[in-house]
Amino acid sequence: MPTGRAGERDRRRGGTSSTRRPADSTRERRPRGEQGGRTASRRRPGGKARPSAGTGGAFRLSSTRRAAVLAILVCAMALSVSVPLRTYLGQRDELAELRSQEDRLSSEVHRLAERRTELSDPRRLEIEARERLGYVRPGETPYIVDLPSEPPEDTADQDDAEQDGPWYQRLWNTLTGGEGK
Repeated sequence: MPTGRAGERDRRRGGTSSTRRPADSTRERRPRGEQGGRTASRRRPGGKARPSAGTGGAFRLSSTRRAAVLAILVCAMALSVSVPLRTYLGQRDELAELRSQEDRLSSEVHRLAERRTELSDPRRLEIEARERLGYVRPGETPYIVDLPSEPPEDTADQDDAEQDGPWYQRLWNTLTGGEGK
């Protein structure tokens, strides 16, 4: 059973369901070069019709429209590539930073593990307690020696320090005749 519009047309006419219509006897047969209003001058020697100057190719677009469509396609492709590329580059930098942080942390873990094994020795632990914390054994007498502090600087040295300030400070001190900051 025929389907579609062609089949319906044939049923209405009472004809067969073939897709080709029989040739009308009333229509006049033209030579091959002149069918459909086309002239032989528009045909190429190979028998194919060449497109006229205003058709614009396969999709019948003018050169300006084709350029606009091409520009839109290029922009769409650039946008579709730019977002994943930016994400990739950002994640690559972040991964490099995390790897360097992992290296630093692993070296610190290694150093702390060595320190733990070092402090597990009782003799080394005693030495650390005496040096850093000032611990003594029962019965030992600790001596603490205070060294004298350095004498205060002379006032002449302070005047020299003021003279070594920036040029505008020295100029201001000369104009005002005193110490001003």
